[in-house]
Amino acid sequence: MPTSEVRKFRTIRGLRDILPPETELWNLVERTAHEVFTTFGFSEIRLPIMEAANMFEKGVGEDTDVAGKDLYFWVDSPRTNKGIRRVRAVVKRTEEKVSNRNSLARETLIQQADSGSFDTLAETDLVALRPEATASVCRAYIEHEMHALAQPVKMYYSGPMFRRERPQKGRYRQFYQIGAEVLEAILPNQDPAKNIGKDAAVDGEVIEMVMALFGRLGMEGVKLEINSIGHNAPDCRGGYVEKLKAELEKVKSQLDVDSQRRIETNPLRVLDSKVKEEQDVIEMLPRIGDYLCDDCAKQYAEVKRQLEMRGVAYAENWRLVRGLDYYMRTTFEITARGLGSQNAVCGGGRYDGLVQSLGGRPTKGIGFAIGEDRLILSLQEAGKGGTAQGRDVFVAWMGEKAQATAIAAAQKLRAAGFRVELPPVEQKFGKALGQADKLGARYALILGDDEIATGQWTVKTLADGSQATMSETQFLEMLRKSL
Repeated sequence: MPTSEVRKFRTIRGLRDILPPETELWNLVERTAHEVFTTFGFSEIRLPIMEAANMFEKGVGEDTDVAGKDLYFWVDSPRTNKGIRRVRAVVKRTEEKVSNRNSLARETLIQQADSGSFDTLAETDLVALRPEATASVCRAYIEHEMHALAQPVKMYYSGPMFRRERPQKGRYRQFYQIGAEVLEAILPNQDPAKNIGKDAAVDGEVIEMVMALFGRLGMEGVKLEINSIGHNAPDCRGGYVEKLKAELEKVKSQLDVDSQRRIETNPLRVLDSKVKEEQDVIEMLPRIGDYLCDDCAKQYAEVKRQLEMRGVAYAENWRLVRGLDYYMRTTFEITARGLGSQNAVCGGGRYDGLVQSLGGRPTKGIGFAIGEDRLILSLQEAGKGGTAQGRDVFVAWMGEKAQATAIAAAQKLRAAGFRVELPPVEQKFGKALGQADKLGARYALILGDDEIATGQWTVKTLADGSQATMSETQFLEMLRKSL
């Protein structure tokens, strides 16, 4: 095939390459998160990127965008013997019929499978790319019987997530999150009311930890907002939702299509609307703080006291409900500078019923997820972007006999932790120094016949052009002091 006819492949819409030197900043953020989280007693968990699709519907909520129209799912079964082309065709037809709402497409897909379009599928044959990680952490907690470990179990994670949403600034279809979860099994006959202080202290420390991370990274314009959405009981959130729904029905004509739909599916989500024309209407709606039961009100007051004791500044936001169904009581969101109107960089909250809804024992939980893409963008806007990592040493060797010496020198320097560039072939002296300069090397180690004969190394400091002869030991000591 002629070269002109070769197709040039590009990244898929909503995905991207993260290139050097930007990856240096990503590595710094992830390394700092590891350092901070471990000082709070958290251990890393590494999760698969694929899970059973219905796990997210049960955990996140069927009426959320995440489990509805944003979920990437497909059939993964050896019994689909008609091949992947037919499966794709079925998925495409069903998505067209239901306006691309994947939850409905999934139901239609199962119906077609059961009617003989292809072999009958089990629930686990429908898999999804994870849109978030909290449900996965809870699944792992249940599957590996982590309730038997010392409680609470504190875990953190990082990695890619996937949602089929409209790409925009700082938001991609493959995006990255850093998060942490605290899970603690509830003992039989345990009175939740007696643990209000303990739970609030855990909430306070989790929020303190993520704020400590942002402080270590030098994040600018960071703002923490908190709220309590109570728990799902008639004398608490349940009663509030009924009141809210009734008031929303009165102003339904003033809301857009999405908010009108949410009146029926999830009234709390209307409070999270960013539509400019709805803001005055929403501000007049009932506030959940006026409907909290005594225990939830006490817990919220204690969370605020915990944050004050820890020196964590916060603002209260009665509209902060978060977008996933599993949250209860404490919710929080952190915004940062440089992200425009979509400025949230972290969100989290308490989810005491999630593990049980996924088939586990009664378990308390709280966690958060940081949008790493947005965090990186905020740091870059503040002038903290990644810089290209130069070399500590460029080994300029000349002469056939010098190559073995150069290899041995590079091995020793790398073993000591220094970044070393070793040319694969001999270069003229001027060309070698030119390449060393392009690579941002600090020193050029010059090895030729004279250096082999004397056992002394010639070292050129590229910043000022000075040159000196020294032993291997002297050069290593100079590197340790200067870098």
